[in-house]
Amino acid sequence: MTVDRRRVRAIHRRLEARFGPLEPPRSTDPLEELVLTVLSQHTSDANAERAFESLRAAYPSWGDVVRAPSDELASVIRSGGLANTKAPRIQAILREVREREGRFDCSCLRDLDDHDAREYLSSLPGVGPKTAAVVMAFALGRDTIPVDTHVHRVSGRLGLIPPRTSAERAHRVLDDLVPDDLKTPLHVELIRLGREICKAGRPRCEACPVRALCPSAPQVLGARRRR
Repeated sequence: MTVDRRRVRAIHRRLEARFGPLEPPRSTDPLEELVLTVLSQHTSDANAERAFESLRAAYPSWGDVVRAPSDELASVIRSGGLANTKAPRIQAILREVREREGRFDCSCLRDLDDHDAREYLSSLPGVGPKTAAVVMAFALGRDTIPVDTHVHRVSGRLGLIPPRTSAERAHRVLDDLVPDDLKTPLHVELIRLGREICKAGRPRCEACPVRALCPSAPQVLGARRRR
């Protein structure tokens, strides 16, 4: 199945009809969004937000977060999972931002173009393409499509990325393929599709609003009929 922007727009229209239009992204502080996104790695949004609220309640300032013993910080953010990894990573990011900016503030990102903002974020300790893209989309209002596990899986099944494409390469492929005005909405729609219908273990193709546009659906449904 040929991938072009017309098919991407058709997929978006059907997903929007199913899930409703995307609410305008909330305006957030870039550094807060960055820390929250680190906490969201390999866990649910609810767990990440709970961990972020615990962090802000325990430490009134970013300086307090940096000065805290790593094991203490890990205990505070335990609900976000992988706390022993995320705690020192967050502290390293905060130290690097203070070193560069002289304070705990990433608002300079708002004055950078997309390339430079992505480069700045990606150069911070432990910040990969997905984390950088989330901050750009939801804190800076830039047109970018973050690729998490759901987006990666679903875009592969839909044939939007080639087979066996890594998550890192998928960012580049989807960034080139998806029209700017659809990048953030499609990111959210693919996540919802992945969570509710196009699940990792057993995709519910029979309930999928984009089944007719999906090259994987006939294979999945055909295999089920033969059982």
